[in-house]
Amino acid sequence: MSSYSDVQKAVRVEKFRIWFAWVSGGIIMLIIANGTKNIAILGIITEVLFLVGGVLFTITAVRMTNVLNRKAEAARREVLGDL
Repeated sequence: MSSYSDVQKAVRVEKFRIWFAWVSGGIIMLIIANGTKNIAILGIITEVLFLVGGVLFTITAVRMTNVLNRKAEAARREVLGDL
């Protein structure tokens, strides 16, 4: 059985990875959207796709963070003996 601090460290690292990937993806999407903004229909299509994708990626990142929070809470309860 791993200790609570090990679980907490692992959760913190995974949260950082999730949000770092989210920020990196957002920056890449902004760069691509900026590059295609002068091409009439392609600019509009990429903006709409990136908007929808950004919302979906945000929802996914929040859900993944919530799962990690529940995992950390369960580990804390197990260590402290709370039921």
